[in-house]
Amino acid sequence: MNYILFDGSARNQLLPFTFTRPVADLRIGILTIREKWEKWLQTTTSTVTEDYLADKWPMVETEKNIMINASFLPTEELVAQILDLQENQAIFHEEDIVAFFANEDQEVDLNSFEAIELEGEAFTVSQTWHLFEKNGEAISSDFELLTRDRQTEPLSATNQTLAPENIFLEEGAKVEFSILNASEGPIYIGKDAEIMEGSIVRGPFALCEGSGLKMGSKIYGATTVGPFSKVGGEVKNSVIFSYSNKGHEGFLGNSVLGEWCNLGADTNTSNLKNNYAEVRLWDYDSEGFSSTGLQFCGLMMGDHSKCGINTMFNTGTVVGVSSNIFGAGFPRNFIPDFSWGGSGGITTYKTSKAFEVAEIVMQRRNIEFTEEDKAILEHVFEQTKKWRRI
Repeated sequence: MNYILFDGSARNQLLPFTFTRPVADLRIGILTIREKWEKWLQTTTSTVTEDYLADKWPMVETEKNIMINASFLPTEELVAQILDLQENQAIFHEEDIVAFFANEDQEVDLNSFEAIELEGEAFTVSQTWHLFEKNGEAISSDFELLTRDRQTEPLSATNQTLAPENIFLEEGAKVEFSILNASEGPIYIGKDAEIMEGSIVRGPFALCEGSGLKMGSKIYGATTVGPFSKVGGEVKNSVIFSYSNKGHEGFLGNSVLGEWCNLGADTNTSNLKNNYAEVRLWDYDSEGFSSTGLQFCGLMMGDHSKCGINTMFNTGTVVGVSSNIFGAGFPRNFIPDFSWGGSGGITTYKTSKAFEVAEIVMQRRNIEFTEEDKAILEHVFEQTKKWRRI
């Protein structure tokens, strides 16, 4: 069977992160959503996404296909239902389509399909803040999936641990002279990842392949540090995608950073309003600020965005793709994509300059900034022009 992950109706609520990737390639827990489905289904997947992303993430169709809404994360019940799907059957959860069986070149009319109700609890990511809000549950699920019937690498005796049975080290992982408390949730340390001396970690926590915690880091759950990212200072309940850095002191709380982001030394995010009121976030779809229902919500930062030293972000700040923020004072709590500046004013960050930086940054990690990458960012630049006038 061929499995295809499609973006679904939640895609626009997951901007700015889905400007530069399909929904399936968002990271929550230890793995991306795609990696979760591929582990559960024991096969590869392809994608139905926006046209401008399709060259990088093409759809592969075969004679028989099962289409899966990528905003639904796999659970044991859902996977079992999907494996049992037959022609002209579809799984629904309330008004949302979860998955359906489609033959090659079939004109799909879901109204004519046999409707099957999703069994068990739905585990969905349909808002940006769900990435950190549901991260603890996702880490625990991924931890069980990845470590089942496997033996952890040994942990050095220089460390202090609580609930060591909930700590798992992959090959090449290094931890010395640190405190690991896994009593509130598991701690996963990926291949060749490193926790430097003096760090204090409370689970649930995922340090993915090749990533690292700097000396004296203070990490509260539920936090994920994506592959090849570096983190220092204090972090609470945040998700950091691949190749992003928060390498120095400063607080990051209830936040999500995309790929290729960098926070300058002593950058701080507020995750709680002074009046303890509910946090509102910029909504690209409605083009205004929408309620989150949350009291704690920090920073949402799109791919390739960066900020200078001592930057201060207000509670519930959204920074778009490829922005460069610097200067004294608090910048606005919506910084449009391709912005340059800060509280003193913002101008357009020209693509020629942004691409020059992206190429240098990616070359440092031996990754090519491709023509496909440029085309995606150029599309985002054009698509977001109107907000740079707000």
